[in-house]
Amino acid sequence: MTVSTSTQPTPYLDALQRDGFVVVRSLLSPSEISSLKEVATKATTLTRSGGWPHFRTVPKQFPPWPKTPPPASEGGIWGVQHLLHPDMPGRQEFAKFYFSEKVLRVVEELVGVSPTVEEDNREEPLVMELFNLLVAPETKDFELRWHRDDISAEVAPDEELAQLHAKSPNGKQSHAQYNLALCPDTSLIVIPGSHRRARTETERNAAPYEPSLPDQLVVELQPGDAVFYDSNILHRGVYKAKPEGGEETRLTLHGSVGLNGTAGDGGKKKVRATAVLQHGVGAWVDRDDAGFGLGKRAEDMRKNLMAMGKGDDVGYSLQG
Repeated sequence: MTVSTSTQPTPYLDALQRDGFVVVRSLLSPSEISSLKEVATKATTLTRSGGWPHFRTVPKQFPPWPKTPPPASEGGIWGVQHLLHPDMPGRQEFAKFYFSEKVLRVVEELVGVSPTVEEDNREEPLVMELFNLLVAPETKDFELRWHRDDISAEVAPDEELAQLHAKSPNGKQSHAQYNLALCPDTSLIVIPGSHRRARTETERNAAPYEPSLPDQLVVELQPGDAVFYDSNILHRGVYKAKPEGGEETRLTLHGSVGLNGTAGDGGKKKVRATAVLQHGVGAWVDRDDAGFGLGKRAEDMRKNLMAMGKGDDVGYSLQG
């Protein structure tokens, strides 16, 4: 749901709680889109050629992913991982966006944190989590099955509802997750309101890649638009293949920012450990060269992630 901010004190949160997602139009300026598109294209080219070892591969949907990318003839990659890694070319440009006030102000509203100002002695309420890039597969289309990010499709209705309530107490999550489009993007399909209820019998019995479920909605993004969504809304992705030899047709920044375990809603320090650390971010976030030079807030958010641990034994949220 696209919202107007003129009359409501918390328009983004209101839409998220009601619909399970909210579209923020023109979050980026044209110059910001151009700069990020340039570094995102370079990161994708590097990864497709085998020069970056962290990626999502066709046809696998969830981690762990293989160590080597499949050939283009089999679809290749559909994502580039760890844009904030110290060795990632263009890292500083990605970090400027990830830690920008325009992003963090939306996040603060969605996780229930009052806007803050820089203070030397304040405790940072947010946690640096994940920042990745979703791209078009090569030579063949690729689809994600219907899923919730952190709730198994095998659970019974009562347990499904209990987990939804536990993960979003009072309709609020312990993190904010978003897709920011640098190219026109119609890849995300959601079922509005499904983040607050168990699946219907139709949804529960549907084929994993069912192309048409009641009330489903295709989220349409133009360059610079972002969709923030409840990670446990019922959703899937449909990714059209990149034309052979053509320009990149999908460059979508996929990020999440967490609520520190000691701040807000009585959250627990490791409530997000599995969902975040399963991607391997704990392996490099504490490196001596992993700072960003973007001020106290970025550094405190990084330290809050470091406090979550390495993630060697957290396991994986979903399989497949």
